[in-house]
Amino acid sequence: MSNLALISTLVFVVVTMLVSVWQKLGLEKDIAIGTIRSAVQLLLVGYVLQFIFHTDNPLFVVLIVGVMIAVASWNAGQRAKGIAGIRLRIAVAITATEAITMTLLLGFGIIQPTPQYIIPISGITIGSAMIVLGLLLNQMKRELESSRGEIEALLALGATLRQAIQQSLKRSIKSSMIPTIDGMKTVGLVQLPGMMTGMIVAGANPVEAVRYQILIMFVLSSSAAITGMLLGLISYKLWFTRDGRLRPGG
Repeated sequence: MSNLALISTLVFVVVTMLVSVWQKLGLEKDIAIGTIRSAVQLLLVGYVLQFIFHTDNPLFVVLIVGVMIAVASWNAGQRAKGIAGIRLRIAVAITATEAITMTLLLGFGIIQPTPQYIIPISGITIGSAMIVLGLLLNQMKRELESSRGEIEALLALGATLRQAIQQSLKRSIKSSMIPTIDGMKTVGLVQLPGMMTGMIVAGANPVEAVRYQILIMFVLSSSAAITGMLLGLISYKLWFTRDGRLRPGG
């Protein structure tokens, strides 16, 4: 794509901003900031990846994956600001998911142990985990608020913290996975996913592109399930005070 063609894509942003002005949505500033940030971030990442691919140093791969995990943990943790220690547990859950995913992919020889494969697939895995955990935490706050009476009654009857919160936790995990599951059901029929589309546009065989997309869809589904369940297991106590009471406000 030429620079002129790239600049021409700004017409989509302008149209969006005009619609916001027309409907008095007040989104123009957010759209402008998001456009600038996304362009700058992607350009910087492009140059960084170009450098890493040329050096082929595993330390750089570990560093960039670590940065991905840190940013994803911080962003997902924004959904539960009042819960002390949640970001650390999010980081642990995402790191464990990334480790399990990469161990299986590399161990079975599904992908090659090179930065060109590890970094993009790690980004997809970590990004998916971040979205799932953000949805989980949002749903968890709603669940605990709506089920407060039930949970407190269970605690009063002698239930453990895990027993009292179990049903809310299960519903939250299931809710957080709905977008991933729905995406798997409609992929290829409603949408042609990013990796598949990119490979086809780049001239790859469509069947080969589909094979890689199937790999990505399976990785996304497993990372969503693993991350959600792990965070639930290691963070449920954070929703309670030290003396075993449900935190005010969920």
